[in-house]
Amino acid sequence: MPALERTDGERIDALEARIARLEARQAIADLVTLYAVACDEHDMATLMDLFTEDAVFTSPSGMMMADGRHAIEEMFVNLFKVRGPAYHWTHDHIITVDADDPTMAKGRIYSHAETSPHGVTSLAAMRYDDVYRCEDGRWRFQSRDIHFLYYVPAKDFAEALTRPDRLVVGETRFPADYPEPLASWIAFETDTKAHAQNAHKGRET
Repeated sequence: MPALERTDGERIDALEARIARLEARQAIADLVTLYAVACDEHDMATLMDLFTEDAVFTSPSGMMMADGRHAIEEMFVNLFKVRGPAYHWTHDHIITVDADDPTMAKGRIYSHAETSPHGVTSLAAMRYDDVYRCEDGRWRFQSRDIHFLYYVPAKDFAEALTRPDRLVVGETRFPADYPEPLASWIAFETDTKAHAQNAHKGRET
């Protein structure tokens, strides 16, 4: 039995829902851009207005952790005190609006930054895993989880990806947040080593 055709009203509702999702995606993209600009300009008023009151900011390394808008503000004030001029720019952005709750969305965004903590020109590449919430028609960050691929002094950039301790804070190096801990990365490394070992055994027999 053929599926029943949609009524004009149903088609209009579906079209309006699609338009609403597109508008949400654009608003969220603008939110992410405003975050980068506010960070670079040390515009605390704009930056804080991008977060919900109950927002959380996290990182696997534990170096950027804050619970609530007030704590996030304190965290950024302390960061900006030791960081001079910086330039952030964003790249690929994956946005998924919740089909059951159009006021909620998730995103993953890849970014680069040129920064100067403690007067040291540095380069960073990172990934944000976000949760967004629409409040009174405004999209804001409900949570941001920042993962660093590397954060190194510019003088060390040439060798940044050749060693695992690519997160540099002052004089101390820490393991990068990704990709080494990812399940897909570990599985690939394990499978590749197993394949190489089996191939070697095959040559010996």
